[in-house]
Amino acid sequence: MQHGKYRFIAGFLAAPLALYALFVIWPFVQSIFYSFTDWSGLSPEFQLVGFDNFTKMFSDSVFWKSLQHSLLFVLLLPLGTLSLALFFAFMLNVGGRRRKNAAVSGVRGSAFYKVVYFFPQVLSIAIVALLFQFAYNPNSGALNSGLQAVGLGGFQPDWLGDPDLALWCVFAVLVWCTVGFFVVLFSAGMASIPKDYYEAALLDGANRITTFFKITLPLLWDTVQSGWAYMGILALGAESFAVVQIMTVGPNGGGPDYSTTVLPLYVYQKAFRDGQAAYATTIGVALLVVTLLFVAIVMRMGRRERLEY
Repeated sequence: MQHGKYRFIAGFLAAPLALYALFVIWPFVQSIFYSFTDWSGLSPEFQLVGFDNFTKMFSDSVFWKSLQHSLLFVLLLPLGTLSLALFFAFMLNVGGRRRKNAAVSGVRGSAFYKVVYFFPQVLSIAIVALLFQFAYNPNSGALNSGLQAVGLGGFQPDWLGDPDLALWCVFAVLVWCTVGFFVVLFSAGMASIPKDYYEAALLDGANRITTFFKITLPLLWDTVQSGWAYMGILALGAESFAVVQIMTVGPNGGGPDYSTTVLPLYVYQKAFRDGQAAYATTIGVALLVVTLLFVAIVMRMGRRERLEY
């Protein structure tokens, strides 16, 4: 009986695992192999060069600059996004004033606010990047026009043209377009926490801040940990590439003086602009290592005893 059960499970999983190996694992293997070659990507011919691409990468100043920007995103983007999402979700679910029929409730109009926060998720990331590119325009953009309207016309930054500001402008866009998803996710998690916990804590004299750190955050920790890993992968992947590519790419790469270049963009440029596919796969291997290390650290540091309710 047990033998038949395992044979059924193996047969059921064979096709999905084969597809996963073909379309996910095999491209990774190919990328690692091509990182040891001299391949343009435009012909099937290549030549094995050993570790020459890795030696070139470690001496590439643009690679180190893009790695620095990607690490900055992977550290600060989850922190900023998840902190805002937790605050908004807490206010929408248990942060409102006491009412006659409920001691614990969200702010008035919480259902409407959820729709507003989630709205950026409906838009394509390309549309979001274009809209903010117009908003950041130093001559006719909404930001400088707003500053001029309130009497700050002398303060007119070149938002995407200033190497000290461009990366933070991209960072703000990424936070704006991702925070709504986690507001809805955390709201669903908070809605499942029994209100009795909050009411008992309030009766014992706890304030809203105490209930957040002693009740809400511990019971949502698994969701927060998963969100942190997801945001890190997003910061190292297509989301950051798309925003930087659309908003800041100029003749010399991402932003003025490579000030916004991130690893995914640098991989794209080397492969499709410069015709150095083998070197691009080498940078991709480095990106894979950084991503795996980040996820491993998050899972390790976030490990704690599971709380049930």
